[in-house]
Amino acid sequence: MTGNHARVQAVQQITNRAPMQCGDAPKLDEIWATNVFNISKMQASLPKNIFKSIKKTITAGEKLDPSYADAVATAMRDWAMSKGALYYAHVFYPMTNQTAEKHDGFISVQGDGSAISEFSGKVLVQGEPDGSSFPNGGIRDTFEARGYTAWDVTSPAYVMETDNGVTLCIPTVFVSWTGEALDKKVPLLRSIEAMATAADKVLKLLGHTDVAHVNSGCGCEQEYFLVDSNFAHQRPDLLLAGRTLFGKSPAKGQQFDDHYFGAIPERVQVFMQDVEAQMYKLGIPAKTRHNEVAPGQFEIAPYFEAANVASDHQQLTMTILRNTAKKHGFMCLLHEKPFAGINGSGKHVNWSVGNATQGNLLDPGDSPHENAQFLVFCGAVIRGVHLYGPLMRAAIATASNDHRLGANEAPPAIMSVYLGTQLEEVFSQIKQGSVSDSSHKGVMDLGVPVLPALTKDAGDRNRTSPFAFTGNRFEFRAVGSNQSVSGPLIVLNTMLADSLTWVAEKLEGELAKGLELNTAIITVLKEVMEKHGDVVFGGNGYSEEWHKMAVEERGLKNLPTTADALPYLKDAAVEELFKSTGVLTPVELESRFEVYAEQYILSIEVEANLVVSVAKTMIYPAALEYLSKLSSTISALSGMGITLEKSSAETVASLTNSLVEATDKLAAAVEKEDFASTEEHMQYFATTIRPLMDGVREYADALEAVIPDELWPLPTYQEMLFIK
Repeated sequence: MTGNHARVQAVQQITNRAPMQCGDAPKLDEIWATNVFNISKMQASLPKNIFKSIKKTITAGEKLDPSYADAVATAMRDWAMSKGALYYAHVFYPMTNQTAEKHDGFISVQGDGSAISEFSGKVLVQGEPDGSSFPNGGIRDTFEARGYTAWDVTSPAYVMETDNGVTLCIPTVFVSWTGEALDKKVPLLRSIEAMATAADKVLKLLGHTDVAHVNSGCGCEQEYFLVDSNFAHQRPDLLLAGRTLFGKSPAKGQQFDDHYFGAIPERVQVFMQDVEAQMYKLGIPAKTRHNEVAPGQFEIAPYFEAANVASDHQQLTMTILRNTAKKHGFMCLLHEKPFAGINGSGKHVNWSVGNATQGNLLDPGDSPHENAQFLVFCGAVIRGVHLYGPLMRAAIATASNDHRLGANEAPPAIMSVYLGTQLEEVFSQIKQGSVSDSSHKGVMDLGVPVLPALTKDAGDRNRTSPFAFTGNRFEFRAVGSNQSVSGPLIVLNTMLADSLTWVAEKLEGELAKGLELNTAIITVLKEVMEKHGDVVFGGNGYSEEWHKMAVEERGLKNLPTTADALPYLKDAAVEELFKSTGVLTPVELESRFEVYAEQYILSIEVEANLVVSVAKTMIYPAALEYLSKLSSTISALSGMGITLEKSSAETVASLTNSLVEATDKLAAAVEKEDFASTEEHMQYFATTIRPLMDGVREYADALEAVIPDELWPLPTYQEMLFIK
């Protein structure tokens, strides 16, 4: 079947597709967390003393008593088997941005040949997957295979239902036999503890005597694309790279802004409701759904949760989106830039910190200039972003996210803090040595009596800022849609821990001089703004003026590519940050540089090989076929005495020759292997391979514009984005 015939058939299958029915939506209270072994289920199935101990571990961060593991394992097994589970899986999060699972049966064969269901505390607490087959950055050699998973009691176990059965899933950490973290969960949990310890010290210096365990919270806005699988399966680039490496922009894209918040297509809404029902069963608080800016793009967002649970739930959300899309005849694309010329997808990480006694520590209240607690924590964040902006950039650095950062759809690659008019005014006063007032919320009269008066916030929002304060939290807008949120959360928690430790030491010093507490706070915050206030910016982050000002006048780093950003993981100050807070050892940090650098190189290498393959085996033959038809037609007409202009054939021939030349040049460049360092290897792929890929695409897309649709072998942007 030729490419065009397959495309025609795909369009027919989609347009003739029987409409899917939502059916009656299940009641939320009947399905909420039914597949989660949460605190209420523990309370119902565990002895009172064991339950109280486990609850303290979950809610207050107290040490887990291992002697209770057998009782918990038995209760967990009985609950899971009542849901139909025959297998359990230790679920962990290696340095791949994906989720890993090792499945084992509850079965235990006895000496007499009979079989029983068994699940001990020892098995619950510890597992042993292969420690060398996952990315480890040189921590483990191939022949050194032992690694361990360990139960994370702070994230609830759950059962995952599929058409083929039910599995008990147990969130775990993943470490090597030598004790190093091989995953994203161990450093996340460490970062939370480091931040909590520093926050506790600061809160007590501020006069609080009753201080509950401080945790960070997270809410993620997940953007994604849906493409009909009939089209996606005809695109080798989508199947293997997650994005289109070729494709002429359609006449209509997103320029009318008519897709954003538009009516959700019926087929997509059925998909969304299916996704949400599964999420609710797993206790994932999906709250918002809507069309995004680009055609074919959508968003789902949950309520805030504790950072560790939110991170696990985010991984589950991506899994559910992908798997459910298949059931509905879609492919869910989580790549940051699957289509050129229209917006890509991010995963805005809304981050805050707080506890049960002092509440949200980043809530300014109605009078932020009088809220010393908020000012201290917000000032600590400002200091952290200024000192460790390059680290924040490295935390969201991937080959796919490089396509998005800095474009007019996503924040620039320069890390800055947006506070809003109200808070920028307050911190400006602090820099002068005192603070007396702040802007207040207003009321907006719309001039229509039947419409209610609207409360107007004291400050606007800035969509061009990579790290913006949005009322009672910071929104890290530069995170990529395909990423685990653990990495960004680790960095945010760790740099806050460092800054809070610095603040505590400074406050202690000022108080020791006999200063009154509020005076000491202003003194410390004044130093913060004098040293680190350059990172605060409220203007247009896309403007050339800001890029110039940020680098030349304020000394901020502009790191447009992953090849520029990742080397900062080897910076001495970053190594000391993670070492002093206990979040990552130097060996663990170095391993992450090696893993992420390799992933960057391999990602581009796969794409480059795909470009060569598709150009040679699909686009070049289509161009030759069209040239053959053109030349035959011109020759036949000439024999009849009819002259037809030859410029069209000459154009196609010229583009085809250029395509072949550019493809050969790329194929040769990919073969280069002699690099002096990993950094040089990354830069080569960023500055040589990627431009060569763009060169091939330029000629391929130009050919798509002139070759008849009936001969073009790939589903087009118009088809993939607009036919649902």
